[in-house]
Amino acid sequence: MTHYRHVAALYDIHGNLPALEAVLGDVQREGADVVLVGGDVFPGPMCVEALTLLSSLAIPVMYIMGNGDRETLAARGGNTSPLIPAAFQHALRWCASEVTDELAAVISSWPATIRLEVDDVGGVLFCHATPDSDVTIITRRTPAREVAAHFVTTAEPVVVCGHTHMQFDRRVGSHRIINAGSVGMPFGAPGAYWLWIGPDITLRHTSYDLAAAAARVRTTRYPQGAQFARANVLQPPAEDEMLARFTPKA
Repeated sequence: MTHYRHVAALYDIHGNLPALEAVLGDVQREGADVVLVGGDVFPGPMCVEALTLLSSLAIPVMYIMGNGDRETLAARGGNTSPLIPAAFQHALRWCASEVTDELAAVISSWPATIRLEVDDVGGVLFCHATPDSDVTIITRRTPAREVAAHFVTTAEPVVVCGHTHMQFDRRVGSHRIINAGSVGMPFGAPGAYWLWIGPDITLRHTSYDLAAAAARVRTTRYPQGAQFARANVLQPPAEDEMLARFTPKA
């Protein structure tokens, strides 16, 4: 198995091309050996453009499938999940219409998990939400017993996930579980969140020109462009608000 010295983990881009451009600037300046895209390039306002940019990089890029990518492919085939809010289904179908046959074949090939060996870190398992699901909600507040149930068959000591768009770094049993946060749709302070691995593991935050990014989003044909610019770029939901929403009441 190939060993890597420096891995940049980018999760939940959601078509926010300006945020991705800013993060990739940092990634390239710091000299990553590989970029690991942890799912949910889709849906969002500039998904195809984001994927095109990633594909143009001189360094290797690996992808895993997120629930957003999976649902986009399903919508392309006319199968929109009833679990997706009705207000968002139109935007999802628009994203699906942007995916060509060739691109759909590429996305369909993305695995659910990837394992890498990183110098000074060891084996790292990358998944979208948990190793056994791409929709399980785990946050820094989720009880350890509930978290551990999803990692009982995971041999790797370090697991990197995303899905909830909020960073955390916690130990549960023998595992160190790290949420890379969201490049394109963060919950918390504005900006782009990602993860650097090797030789240490560090949660990263990249600032970028939010006003210019919002203006670019508004010029797209994305059906929820104005809402995305306002609620996901300029003024994302507060982390405490989303943690409360994701935490079941006792």
